[in-house]
Amino acid sequence: MRVVIVGAGIAGALLAWRLHRSRPGVGVEVYAATPPGPDATGASGGLVRGFDRDAVAGRLAAISLAELRGDARLLAAAAYREVGSVYLLPPGSDPTGSVRLVEELLPGSAAVLTGAEITGRWPFRDLPAGTVAVAERDAGYLSPARLRDAVLGWLADAGVAVRTVAVAGVEPTPAVRVADGGTVACDVVVVAAGPWTPAVLRSSALPGQGLRTRQIQYQLYREGAAGLGAFVDDTCGLYGRPDGAGRMLLGVPGDRWDVEPGVVPADPAKIDLTADRARRRLGLPAGGRPVRTVASCDCYHEQPGLALRQVLAGAPVFTFTGGCGGAAKTVLAASTAAAAALLDRSPVPR
Repeated sequence: MRVVIVGAGIAGALLAWRLHRSRPGVGVEVYAATPPGPDATGASGGLVRGFDRDAVAGRLAAISLAELRGDARLLAAAAYREVGSVYLLPPGSDPTGSVRLVEELLPGSAAVLTGAEITGRWPFRDLPAGTVAVAERDAGYLSPARLRDAVLGWLADAGVAVRTVAVAGVEPTPAVRVADGGTVACDVVVVAAGPWTPAVLRSSALPGQGLRTRQIQYQLYREGAAGLGAFVDDTCGLYGRPDGAGRMLLGVPGDRWDVEPGVVPADPAKIDLTADRARRRLGLPAGGRPVRTVASCDCYHEQPGLALRQVLAGAPVFTFTGGCGGAAKTVLAASTAAAAALLDRSPVPR
């Protein structure tokens, strides 16, 4: 069985690694053209935790975090930092089901807190009445770029071909058309090119699968919030984590759609919105300007989440994308599931 993976972000690299390690006789090739700007893997803030409001994403996140914390090689490669996590939920939310999933794999890590408990432990202020939070001990952040680079190195050391060649399109036969006009036949093609995935499908005259690009952006600030680890505040959209001594990474969700991948300009309105919400919610200095702004884009699916999806019925051509900047927490488990589906030819979504 010969599998060609188009794209070498964290998703494509880990899927190739899973396939290579799965069973004898599986040949893997990775086409990893160098992007013109920071890709989503290089730009990701790398927040990882076991909890998610969506049960499917939560199970994948908890499985991924349990594997990461139990594997010294992955821990070192990913530069994992365990700083804890707190996820603030809007009034009326009931996180108990998702917390039970975390408890199965990371016993004793997660707890549900009331608004008074939240403000007693962290510098959050002006929370809506009825806000609850899921606090996790076994959580933090990693570097998707460092993990990707390490995995690509492991693949190359094992003799897997990692080719820095641009791909012009894919064929349902299946085959890959490379930029110099050649065609590479194979048994399975997986397009894991992040925000370049929709363009590859368009150039191949294949269905777009509801995939779209969306900007991701965050800022790095000199002043952090004392005692606060990784966090997501779903009451206002602010998220962040520590970034070294005294610094803080902060951002809000992007709302620029269908962005051309590559060199993505920063959105000044998002810089101002992030600073305003950080001041209101965390008491950080008003008008503080970021040390650095990171802007990129990733691929979003109408049913969000990193997953293997079949492009065309009866054709062994798939995509493996859709995490939209949040795949760092699920990619280990999602790549395992995707490799199993490809090897066993289990049904996958279209």
